[in-house]
Amino acid sequence: MYNFYMEKIELLAPSKDYKSAIGAINAGADAIYIGAPKFGARKNASNSLSDIEKIVNFAHIFNVKVYVTLNTILSDSELIECQELIKELYRIKVDAIIIQDFGLLELDLPPIVLHASTQCDIKDPDKVKFLEDVGFKRVIIARETPLDTIKKIRKETNLELEHFVFGSLCVSYSGQCYLSAYNGSRSANRGDCAQPCRKKYSLVDDSGNYIAKNQYLLSLKDNNLSNHLDKLIKAGIKSFKIEGRLKDENYIKNVVLYFNNKLKNYPRQSKGIVIADFEPNLEKTFNRGFCDDYLFNKKDNIYNFLTPKSIGEFLGQVVSSNDKSFCINTTKELNPADGLCFENKNDFSGCYINKVEKIKDGYKITPNKKVSIDKGVRVYRNLDTGFEKTLNNSKTIRKLEVQFIVREEKLILMDKYNNKVSICFESEEFALNCEKMRENFKKSLSKSAQSPYLVEDVIFEVEKIPFLPICRVNELRNEAFCALNKKILDNYRTKKQKPINHPKYPIKKGDYRLNVHNKKAFSFYQKCDCEVLETSFESLKECANKELMRTKHCLKRAFFNCKNEKKLFLLDEKGLKYPLLFDCANCEMVVAQP
Repeated sequence: MYNFYMEKIELLAPSKDYKSAIGAINAGADAIYIGAPKFGARKNASNSLSDIEKIVNFAHIFNVKVYVTLNTILSDSELIECQELIKELYRIKVDAIIIQDFGLLELDLPPIVLHASTQCDIKDPDKVKFLEDVGFKRVIIARETPLDTIKKIRKETNLELEHFVFGSLCVSYSGQCYLSAYNGSRSANRGDCAQPCRKKYSLVDDSGNYIAKNQYLLSLKDNNLSNHLDKLIKAGIKSFKIEGRLKDENYIKNVVLYFNNKLKNYPRQSKGIVIADFEPNLEKTFNRGFCDDYLFNKKDNIYNFLTPKSIGEFLGQVVSSNDKSFCINTTKELNPADGLCFENKNDFSGCYINKVEKIKDGYKITPNKKVSIDKGVRVYRNLDTGFEKTLNNSKTIRKLEVQFIVREEKLILMDKYNNKVSICFESEEFALNCEKMRENFKKSLSKSAQSPYLVEDVIFEVEKIPFLPICRVNELRNEAFCALNKKILDNYRTKKQKPINHPKYPIKKGDYRLNVHNKKAFSFYQKCDCEVLETSFESLKECANKELMRTKHCLKRAFFNCKNEKKLFLLDEKGLKYPLLFDCANCEMVVAQP
């Protein structure tokens, strides 16, 4: 029986590169996920094996896990290359790989732990039970999954459940979006999404009437479940995932530290303490406005049709304006070069601050360009230069608590987790001034700035203090740190993957939405008693009448409160007209092929 009170939870952070990975670990991540040289769902966030190995060696000091994303669908020729890559990832002790393509399960893989990507379209208990029977260790649940369904999934399985708690929302069910592949030949399932959902569209009916014109009709706000972590823990979520493998290091540090602080009273899987030098603030980081609707099976607050860009933090409202400046009421401190944005006359505009003057209840702002802004308009700050400077200069770091024990001819270093090393040394004489030598030892051994350790105590188990030059004590300290690094990494054990099985697939037949892109994946589904009616969308030479996207976001609900009988279409900037279909029984909208 699953017991959330006993389960150690995991804060899982994205990493674009080596620098952001180290930043995430120092800010308190229990695990990171990162792209390999190839085959990840973020083509522009790939990393070399040598960098991944360095990240693994740093992470494992703190018992932080490293998961590598190999979550694209693969061609037949790519499978063997990916197999060899997985062998290398296993060699360098990566903790797990995140995959979408079931063709990989038919290969001769090392026993590296497998996580089922959210690209596998995981949103119901039957699919999760199937993946558990296959042998997966963990599943990453669809962002759209409501809390009640998570609870049902938890009752049906012992699998580790991972859920997104912060970051960008794909408008489509992950793995089921073919819009980018259709209109630009850049496949989301192949790691090359062009993000057509963040572009402008018009909504028209079958009579040619415009309901909305040139708006971001498929662009959603960002997910933020930071106020519902306890509910998710009790529902059975183990891993709390932050989205953002294309985000920079400052974004990672700020968001990870915020969630680390929120989860500080829960049992966590990683070790060490975070020594932070700034107060995190989610509103000051990239965001399109926040929502938590999907968790509660709602969706009235999930979209922002005016902009797909970051709006940042709400400041206040305009109280007066002229053609050179405007005044806003706000309690927040503003500075020159801060970036502002605001909704005005059904449009979203922005400017930088050239000059700012404190006034009663707010600020008078001189922008860097002429802006037209009315009284009452809500103003946001999407660039806080002071906060960005704080993040740039931050020395937030993670340390593992240790202590030294000094004996006559031996220096012992030990942590709180039964890792201990001894460094022997020779001394031809004892110190004449024992008190002074004791101080020198303590001062030298306590210096650990370049190491992952924090020396909490130096204990002397000798009556007479051996005489050693300070430079020799420094050498012994560094030798001990290196030896403890090696000891911890040598003792680190990755978990092993269970054998792969072929249980019966939840459905008897599947079309292009199974994303079968190679012969091995075809074989896997056959063994699971599922008939593959056609290969992946990306491999079809001719296709017609396909669903390009299925989403819980519904324009019929947004504009008509579900009470419209006319046929509706999305019109893109190229003039392509996409029919919209409405599955009201499941409260879903389909963007269909023109």
